[in-house]
Amino acid sequence: MKRLQAAGSALVLALALGVPAVPASAGEAVNLILNWTPTADHSPFYYAKAQGWFEKAGIDLTIEVGKGSGVSAAKVGSGGSPFGIADLATMLVAKSKGADDIALMSIYANTGQTFYWLKSYGVNGVKDFPSHKIGNPPGDASRVMWPAFAKAAGIAPDAVSFVNIGPTAKIAALKSHTVDIISDFYNEHDLKVIEFGPDLGFVNWKDIGLNPYGNSLIVNGAYLQKNPKLVEEFVRISQKAFAACVADVTPCLKALLDQVSGLDKENQERQWERIKYLMTDEFTTTKGLGWIDGERMKKDYELVQTYLGMEKPFDVTTAFTTKMLDPAVKMDASKVKK
Repeated sequence: MKRLQAAGSALVLALALGVPAVPASAGEAVNLILNWTPTADHSPFYYAKAQGWFEKAGIDLTIEVGKGSGVSAAKVGSGGSPFGIADLATMLVAKSKGADDIALMSIYANTGQTFYWLKSYGVNGVKDFPSHKIGNPPGDASRVMWPAFAKAAGIAPDAVSFVNIGPTAKIAALKSHTVDIISDFYNEHDLKVIEFGPDLGFVNWKDIGLNPYGNSLIVNGAYLQKNPKLVEEFVRISQKAFAACVADVTPCLKALLDQVSGLDKENQERQWERIKYLMTDEFTTTKGLGWIDGERMKKDYELVQTYLGMEKPFDVTTAFTTKMLDPAVKMDASKVKK
């Protein structure tokens, strides 16, 4: 009874003072759609949310599980989600189809695209690829852009054959010698090292001069125009979170594992070591963590236009901005082990 009287008195007082009697809003409801199911590279967002950084900035963040960069680029581009994570080449293709997407911050400043093989299969480098079988899914980016890799490596594009192998069956296919070579992302590198040991050989696309940007934070263009301050807050919180996780990933992975089931902690720790390498280039260490370089974007656009196609060409400078980044937050290269 006393509690009811106290509540009533508080309500009367609030009304008398002209103060709203209902609690203030938790913040602007904001959705972030991931490129795939959550793993270590998404842990900074879970960490920042657990720390209350988004809430403090007036952002009520929901993290949505993704189903591929094509889906996230399309959803952000149509206004279905203000923010997303997408591979930049995929985002450029979506933009050519009318998606209103703008990249804000690179996560993978280096490409994760990598070919793996076993030396015992007679492959000791890219020059040995001819007459061998490569296993990956039909729509895999490394298959679609194979002609670019072949040209950079100095081998004929038709010198290899492709075998359709699902993403989760690649290691098994290589082990059973169903294929001689597989394509995969570098952040999963250690699973192959553990499985195959010194017999494993590999080449990252960057090593032969092909280095398109990978996963990046993207925003809906109209949303950016309407909410520039919120977008800047979101980007800077993301930068801060990634920098914190580079310094010490333990609390970041805890935040991820607290919310996402089915992940192996040790595997995520190994992945994060590789992710730090993918985050590091001459720009993220000097101009700001997440920096996107204009000259590199021009090359990426040309690569995509040649091998993936652009439905409607556009000025690539409209596809990204670095204005929201905090230049004081830089990638710490001393924390990186290749």
